[in-house]
Amino acid sequence: MHLPQQTDDSARIPLAIGDVQGCRSALQYLLAKANPAAHTPIWFTGDLINRGTDSLGTLRDVISLAERVVTVLGNHELHLLGIAAGVRQAHAGDTLSEILEAPDAVELIDWIRHQPLAHYANGMLLVHAGVLPQWDLNQTLALARELEAALRAPNWKTHIRHLFGPQPEHWHDALRGYERLRMIANVFTRIRFCRADGSLELGTKSGPENAPTHLTPWFDVPGRRTCDTTIVFGHWAALGLMLRDNLCGLDSGCVWGKQLSAVSLHADPTKRRVTQVDCPQATPAS
Repeated sequence: MHLPQQTDDSARIPLAIGDVQGCRSALQYLLAKANPAAHTPIWFTGDLINRGTDSLGTLRDVISLAERVVTVLGNHELHLLGIAAGVRQAHAGDTLSEILEAPDAVELIDWIRHQPLAHYANGMLLVHAGVLPQWDLNQTLALARELEAALRAPNWKTHIRHLFGPQPEHWHDALRGYERLRMIANVFTRIRFCRADGSLELGTKSGPENAPTHLTPWFDVPGRRTCDTTIVFGHWAALGLMLRDNLCGLDSGCVWGKQLSAVSLHADPTKRRVTQVDCPQATPAS
């Protein structure tokens, strides 16, 4: 993918892009419209692939950005790794077979499994879904590294077999083994709501306004220990584009025929610039 080449101070400010989910044309339109300067870091919130019409092309485009790109792993990337490892079945509506059947599928899978769960730079934290309210920034990064090490290990297929499922729901620092890794995976790639006791509730996908009253969005839980860190995330299409001083929620439902969104991550929230493109070419997923 060739991006317009400019040289100005904006090159130091990352451009963050929400969940693409295989909508390659929308990504190309968005980058052309945003017109990032040369060497601008491009951050993706994960879920680069699946459900859209060109997952393979999207993945290749992102990889071609080389050192400019940072993308975190989302639930759809973990799902792909599970299929590649032979421990999960494809779902109706998946568009992952083109990746799995590509002549360089092994290299593509290896690239995916070496991407981070969390990335911290410029005073901002990039994750796919969110952060457990009980975790501070240092613990969040340390726990991400634990799971990353398992996914990058030679025996990663053994590890990923144990990462799927809703339990445990309660975090304890004493959690060990695959229960610990599974909850880390669920927080980084699936969290939306928490109960009053801080436990995960993974079944509700609606926006906050339609959720049961006993559930609170992870970012609104009182006493959240990362409240002073700007967090950039995706995953929650029903939430839509949400910008606060210390929160940038960027999944605006591209694959559902809505928009693909990007924001320039200026340290001053008043100077952040949003770019969006409509995604009518996307086929709503079932």
